[in-house]
Amino acid sequence: MVIHVVSSGETLWQIANRYNVNMNGIVQLNGLQNPNQLVIGQSLVIPVPGTSHIVKYGETLWAISQQYGVSINSIIQANQLTNPSLLYPGTKLIIPPRIHVTQAGETLWQIANRYGITVQELINENQIQNPNLIYQGTPLRIPTRKPTIEVNAYTYQPDQAAADTVNELAPYLTYISPFAYLISENGDLTPAHDELTIQAAIAKNVVPMMSITNFTSSAAGSNVAHTLLSTPSLREKVLTNMLQIMDQKGYKGANIDFENVLPADRENYNTFLQLAVDRLHPKGYFVSTALAPKASATQAGLLYEAHDYEAHGRIADFVVLMTYEWGYRLGPPQAISPINQMRRVVEYARSVIPAEKIFLGFQIYARDWLLPHVQGQEAETFSTQEAIARAVKYGAAIQYDTTTQSPFFRYTDEQGRGHEVWFEDARSAQAKFDLAKEFNLRGISYWALGYPYPSNWALLADNFTIKKGRPAI
Repeated sequence: MVIHVVSSGETLWQIANRYNVNMNGIVQLNGLQNPNQLVIGQSLVIPVPGTSHIVKYGETLWAISQQYGVSINSIIQANQLTNPSLLYPGTKLIIPPRIHVTQAGETLWQIANRYGITVQELINENQIQNPNLIYQGTPLRIPTRKPTIEVNAYTYQPDQAAADTVNELAPYLTYISPFAYLISENGDLTPAHDELTIQAAIAKNVVPMMSITNFTSSAAGSNVAHTLLSTPSLREKVLTNMLQIMDQKGYKGANIDFENVLPADRENYNTFLQLAVDRLHPKGYFVSTALAPKASATQAGLLYEAHDYEAHGRIADFVVLMTYEWGYRLGPPQAISPINQMRRVVEYARSVIPAEKIFLGFQIYARDWLLPHVQGQEAETFSTQEAIARAVKYGAAIQYDTTTQSPFFRYTDEQGRGHEVWFEDARSAQAKFDLAKEFNLRGISYWALGYPYPSNWALLADNFTIKKGRPAI
């Protein structure tokens, strides 16, 4: 797949014609609500066979062609290169698929074995209906081997809506985490309605992961965390309650999300995590944690200081980096998940936690701030599709901030009020996927389901093979 940015006056027919694809394919992949209304700067995922490659310093076209097993001429033609000898670092090239023409007597197993891929990958790439019926002379696209990752998604949707979302997005998910069981100061867990979500997950081979937390939208939870973490009997009570719910409902592991923990409780938090592992592992359950987005071990602030990256990485089976919410709903307008800030967090995390234990956090919603921003004024949160709809409604051109790798636009509403909207699109999603690849991270963790974002899921599947099944502990 490739990403196309709409320019002034372009129509969907022109874009489809340029790439020689069907317009309906573009509409479906991007969830276009009105194909006749495109916005300048809007990014579209185009269903073109092949992959993409970012040119590195000193790379030649010959080296790139050898890496992907395709001819130099095919790359030149796919990218309409006028000077193949002049490649600039950072340039994104479309790499056309390798084509194998079936010979007499060949089987899919033989073809797959020749190219070092699986038969299922070959079937999926070519949408083969009958694997036992392959005609001589049939051209088959040979897929490029994609990295395998795990994908988690949190959801705070009502149970039935969450179950429906799981049924829809199951091919893209390894885990689903209904958010969340709230811990009280006496060690009890607030009951949650999640039975339908868990049933849908198990039926669709998605691993249900229990999420517990100490905070609410109206309370930081610092006192709850202190009472719990500093009292041995309450720590044990919480773990006992967790195990009872996991046994009853079918959860396969836990995600512990303690936020705004007092700095003095840092070691108590580490102790609780070790206790959780000691209690859950013997029963076959895994343990993960959610970490505030720190860029150094000495980062100050209530959100960060008690989160010990090295200890969490050593004790837990994996961690989720909460690399989002820079564009906070009560703060000033800015990118919600800026790639430059995310990179700083990942670089620090990788210095103390193995890559195979790290999930990159990825938010999938948009925010609309009133201008000028007044401290404490809350931004409106909605889907990326709604962001595009507003750009269309108010005739706003979408801009793209290259530092944060995030799209945004401004508009004036019917009351004459200024607005600034930051959201995610195909370009910003690809930037995050490239970051996960660069650092060989274990996976991606979405916050949070319930906001439609079709192009993201198409790109996710185009970039990665999604691992299914519960992890080894």
